[in-house]
Amino acid sequence: MDQDIFENFPDGGLIKTVDEPNGELSSAQKAQLNRRGNAIFNKGDLETARRIFQTTGYSDGLMRVGESYLKDGRPVDALKMFKLSHDQTRSEELLERAALAIRKMLDEKEKE
Repeated sequence: MDQDIFENFPDGGLIKTVDEPNGELSSAQKAQLNRRGNAIFNKGDLETARRIFQTTGYSDGLMRVGESYLKDGRPVDALKMFKLSHDQTRSEELLERAALAIRKMLDEKEKE
């Protein structure tokens, strides 16, 4: 395989992880939004909760959204949430699984 193709990828990889928390929010505002995000998450509205957690940078909330995405069969979206929450362990685990899947597909393609 030509390793040069990987030089075209951005340093952070192919997943956009530049969603920075809003730095203008006070601690009290973040706490209030996180409580609201948790209530919304518990009602099952993952997308609204995700937007709130990304705005506040609430890593625990982002991890829970990522876990839900993973259960729903959305591993790429889950990986983004784990990256945003700085959960290195879960991020690496998903990346290893993706690499194994790609390796398996390539092996099957070579056997054809």
